[in-house]
Amino acid sequence: MRRFTEGKLLVATHNAGKLEEMRALFSPHGIEVVGAAEMGLEEPVETETSFLGNARIKARAAMEATGLPVLADDSGITVDGLDGAPGVHTADWAETGNGRDFMQAMTRTWTELEARGVPEPRTAQFRATLLMLWPDGHEEVFEGVAPGRLVWPPRGQLGHGYDPMFVPDGGERTYAELTAGEKNAISHRARAFDKLKAKLG
Repeated sequence: MRRFTEGKLLVATHNAGKLEEMRALFSPHGIEVVGAAEMGLEEPVETETSFLGNARIKARAAMEATGLPVLADDSGITVDGLDGAPGVHTADWAETGNGRDFMQAMTRTWTELEARGVPEPRTAQFRATLLMLWPDGHEEVFEGVAPGRLVWPPRGQLGHGYDPMFVPDGGERTYAELTAGEKNAISHRARAFDKLKAKLG
């Protein structure tokens, strides 16, 4: 297992919310974090059927374009009552042709649960796979899962994506009703990051 000792890390995401979460998680370690959009990188097409496969596509594209060590994250929500959907297609469900609309995605999710007559609690899990890739091709993988349940209507103004309809296990507030600090302490990405922390030089 390789330790990360470099001072600069490229996070292969164009999602401003994810980038800010990563910056908050890395800032105590004195590591400069730059995002793919800031480097002028295009988003690669994600063609894999797993979070790890898609994270690897993003990491390799960013590393080959910049020569920097890269952290790529692929994450999404898996809904038990929808046989694990939307999963790797979480962002796709929000696509409108004119940007992403997660209210559309959340509405589709709840509508499909209603159509199937899925009883409450409607359990779901946020899942994150972090892939650290070095320019020499070495990689380390860290996975985190945050179980919870879905609620309707969506609640809260914080967070992003599916946060307004997801209540983590043991809580009563949605991710979107938690402060960044509260969410980062328990999120799927934070759980994956906790496994990565031991590798920071």
